[in-house]
Amino acid sequence: MIKNKKILLGVTGSISAYKAALIVRLLIKEGAEVKVIMTASAKEFISPLTLSTLSKNPVLSEFTKGQNGEWNNHVDLGLWADVFLIAPASANTLAKCANGICDNLLIATYLSAKCPVVFAPAMDLDMYKHGSTLKNMEILKSFGNTIIEAESGELASGLIGQGRLAEPEHIMDILPAILHPNQTFNGKRVVITAGPTQEAIDPVRFISNHSSGKMGYEIGKALRNFGAKVTIVSGPVNLNKPHGIDVISVSSAQEMYEEVNTLNHGADILIFVAAVADYAPLKVSDKKIKKKEGEMSIELKRTTDIAGTLGKLKARNQISVGFALETDNAKENALRKLESKNLDMIVLNSLQDKGAGFRYDTNKITIVKRNGELTEFPLKSKSEVALDILSKLEEVMQSKNESPKTV
Repeated sequence: MIKNKKILLGVTGSISAYKAALIVRLLIKEGAEVKVIMTASAKEFISPLTLSTLSKNPVLSEFTKGQNGEWNNHVDLGLWADVFLIAPASANTLAKCANGICDNLLIATYLSAKCPVVFAPAMDLDMYKHGSTLKNMEILKSFGNTIIEAESGELASGLIGQGRLAEPEHIMDILPAILHPNQTFNGKRVVITAGPTQEAIDPVRFISNHSSGKMGYEIGKALRNFGAKVTIVSGPVNLNKPHGIDVISVSSAQEMYEEVNTLNHGADILIFVAAVADYAPLKVSDKKIKKKEGEMSIELKRTTDIAGTLGKLKARNQISVGFALETDNAKENALRKLESKNLDMIVLNSLQDKGAGFRYDTNKITIVKRNGELTEFPLKSKSEVALDILSKLEEVMQSKNESPKTV
């Protein structure tokens, strides 16, 4: 979602300026074109050569360049950029931008920029909480700019509190929504189930499956990027909690059902990605079961069908999306689940497709809508698959008189 976008990065005088190198590297890795403007004081914290090498563009700092006085045109820079990200933004730069004090190239570019402008402040906690700084940030927001709030942690002064520059990965999470504003999903409350469930046999053993949770988490991140308020009800996975998403951790199918049922009433969209166990042991031993001679059997009971149960309670304007992982008769089984679980669309993937299904970073899907429309997609990364799913979900929302398509 950042590929081929033009990002202008402003770096100001802060100890956090070293993180600008990480931001540039992440942007370049995502395929963005990057240019960097530095204030004079920023050069005391990080070398222009470092940022020039990483961005593959000369770093700009002065209004003129070279001995002949060639002009660094701040107006052209502001027109070139798809977004102007100022990170780190010092208290000094925040104050100057808020009050139009134009004494360097960075602020001149800010004042002439036609693109969205994003400030990521970084400073000591007392400076960050000072009334003047808070007022300046409010002024900047009133101009239509975005403020990525500083994060809490240990600061250069040795104090602990809010003031750290937002982590580069967190900044990257926010940029897509600014570059691709989407009114369809903006503000929608979305509940996603993800990962496997674990059904206890005894204190040390359980029944489970190979689901990694990657697909559900990628869908959650894509929706977050489009402004949705996302909650992931997650089985046990080895994934980092995505920034800006509420994650509720559960183990069993029953726990997952209870959490989703609680969230159901306030949800606009439900997406059932989790690989929920269909059966659980009828009796769970409170002690480890000892090995004995001969065979052993475990009596199983059906777990609650989360999608099916909530499908019967679905509100008229609520949208639900299911997933089906099949090994045979995939299309027929998917159509049957659409009806029985009262889904608006279902995402089908098959274990027969190489590189698709559990554990992979890629997936190959077919999407079936309630009206019988079927769309097949080639093998893609799960982040790309998430966008394909949202594109079809948006079409479903349009059919229910939702916002115009923008994905």
